[in-house]
Amino acid sequence: REREREAQAAVAEATMTAEPDYESILIVKPDVNVYRIPPRASNRGYRAADWKLEQPDWSGRLRITAKGKVAYIKLEDKVSGELFAQAPIDQYPGIAMETVSDSSRYFVIRIQDDNGRSAFIGIGFSDRGDAFDFNVSLQDHFKWVKQESEINKQSQSQDSVPKLDLGFKEGQTITLNIGVTVCLTVCL
Repeated sequence: REREREAQAAVAEATMTAEPDYESILIVKPDVNVYRIPPRASNRGYRAADWKLEQPDWSGRLRITAKGKVAYIKLEDKVSGELFAQAPIDQYPGIAMETVSDSSRYFVIRIQDDNGRSAFIGIGFSDRGDAFDFNVSLQDHFKWVKQESEINKQSQSQDSVPKLDLGFKEGQTITLNIGVTVCLTVCL
């Protein structure tokens, strides 16, 4: 399973490095449940125990894609592939995707429609391994984004530093002593 995640991350990284406008698939999970969640009561965070876990409002497939620096959590119908909802994630961890305080299998995401309206919904996985893969794929993507920005910063800072000229100046000479002595003897 870990090798599969590493391979997926390597393919996604190579694809995004080559063409930043290309949409790549980071992970697909065939079974995810969606829940309507009550408003947050306080700053303590969301709790999955407050949801109706035995009665999900929708079930389908989850696909995480990346286009440039933004990851998209897409909830799709299992059979037709029709998009149910989409959550753009531009920062992780952030407000667009949060873990719940009482379980490792449930998350709160901020979905958005084409008009910019947004809502918070809960998603959950029946398998803890699927939830782990979901979380790690987002972490890997934003780790790559951070590395790309650091590389860009380094290349920009190197452009502003004057280059060191190590070439010979006109009329300058150099002497090399290699330390090899040649001894000729004649043996009969």
